[in-house]
Amino acid sequence: MYQVIARKYRPQSFAELVSQEHVKTTLDNAINQRRIAHGYIFSGQRGTGKTSVARIMARCLNCLEGPTSTPCNVCASCKEITSGGAVDVIEIDAASNRGINEMRELRESVRYRPARDRYKVFIVDEAHQITNEAFNALLKTLEEPPEWVVFILCTTESHKIPTTIASRCQQFSFRSVDFDELLKRMEWICVQEGITADAEALAVIAHVGEGSVRDSLSALDQAIACCGSTLHAPEVRALLGMFSQDAMNQVTTALLASDSARMLDIVDELERKGANLQHFCRELARHIRNLLVAKISGEETRLIAASPNEKKSMAAVAAQFSEMDLTRYLQVTLDVFKDLQYSLQPRLHLEIGLLKLVHAAKLTSIEEAIAKLGPGSGPSPSASKPPQSRPSPSGASFAAPRVFDDPLAELAAMPPWQATVKATAGNAFVDAPPPKPAVKKTDGDLRSRLYAAALELGLKFTADGFEAAEISESNGVIEIVAPEECEFTMKEQDVNRVVAAMGMTGVRVKVRFSASVVSGPPPAAKLAASDDATGRALANPTVKRFQETFPDSLVRSVRNLKE
Repeated sequence: MYQVIARKYRPQSFAELVSQEHVKTTLDNAINQRRIAHGYIFSGQRGTGKTSVARIMARCLNCLEGPTSTPCNVCASCKEITSGGAVDVIEIDAASNRGINEMRELRESVRYRPARDRYKVFIVDEAHQITNEAFNALLKTLEEPPEWVVFILCTTESHKIPTTIASRCQQFSFRSVDFDELLKRMEWICVQEGITADAEALAVIAHVGEGSVRDSLSALDQAIACCGSTLHAPEVRALLGMFSQDAMNQVTTALLASDSARMLDIVDELERKGANLQHFCRELARHIRNLLVAKISGEETRLIAASPNEKKSMAAVAAQFSEMDLTRYLQVTLDVFKDLQYSLQPRLHLEIGLLKLVHAAKLTSIEEAIAKLGPGSGPSPSASKPPQSRPSPSGASFAAPRVFDDPLAELAAMPPWQATVKATAGNAFVDAPPPKPAVKKTDGDLRSRLYAAALELGLKFTADGFEAAEISESNGVIEIVAPEECEFTMKEQDVNRVVAAMGMTGVRVKVRFSASVVSGPPPAAKLAASDDATGRALANPTVKRFQETFPDSLVRSVRNLKE
């Protein structure tokens, strides 16, 4: 009967184990020094040798020549352990024996000595699936087992093992197998099997394994069954559903040409061929990551799992992009891949994602935009555009800054309270007449008093509402008309508290909110305190340059950081 390659070439000694040097060295020394623990936890990715090492460990302990780190593999004990028929080596599948009753049976069998061998070894596979109750039943036995018992727990999810169990065992973490070591192992097996395979075909198979020896050998077995004794990369790639580097380069070529139409054609071709769009996006993210690594570390780096020819091609493509662009492309691709996992319309999401890649190359970094504001830079093209107004959240329109040759014309175009700030800040216009209030029947002194009283009570947001509102007093009634955005900050009870704190008895307060209210002039007290800082801020060359570059910008307030 045919035996698959993954089982046929399973390691039978520590020397045959692929990678995992830290595990081999520690266990080898422990056996030779007779420092054998009663409990071990082997954790790590699937297919990295956890169960194989557990069986090798059982042979090392029970070999007739042992305990030894090099079992003979010819004695009755070694042969029975290899075939899985040893009475004193018990393998338990915790996925189907995970309950408390099974652990009680195991605990009872621990009490009896081995029938023939030196140790009774319990190998528990998928140990993380044991229930907490079952672990608790095993806890005391695992802590102080008889001298002839060794427990080996194998798991792919070590974080699910209770700490009370983990603290009583020695833990070994099995690592993913390096790409080059996987290639060497498969090349050796191909020689043993009489298979001819090019380096690119084996690289594709190693990609599928993703660091797992068993997964890679299973894919190799499948490729041999499909292609025969000669393996070529295109056939293997089509069999395993992998995308070639040429397919990935179609995306990078479209990026270089900023060709949005080509991006849509790529998605259409994938759809017509029945390709998995989510898998394509994952491979694209991997490809862009490899390009980024090649850009940073060069084509000789070990950080890229690819053949030498593929690395050279990636380095040539990466040279046409900047590191910032590749980083931006990778982030966009990862976001698209995350969306595709839950998308009901994967084609739509992939199309949008590829179009985002095209437009991402046209973005200017914030550092470059700020650098253009520095002294000596040329005038911005947007500075020559006529100023426009932008709406506020409440619907009010705020005028954009304008550049005037005549200072008097500049003051005339400003709102009254802003003109006051400008006149106070600029020495040339200190004698300018004070502007008239913009709101009819508005008592500026009343506004300042309300603002100050609100601040004394700790009602900062209510004070801001007074600043932005229209306030009038007539016949013992104070009418406050505030913008709609102040509706949640100017509560009626808070306004009444402020009025009461001012000692205004017998005065009724009416508060309403309107979308057409434009922020009024600030209180005189606040204006007097901030006019100097405002003037210096508005006179700063960088601020002026920023306003020229962004004509729709508006300086709403200036805060003195020294206060």
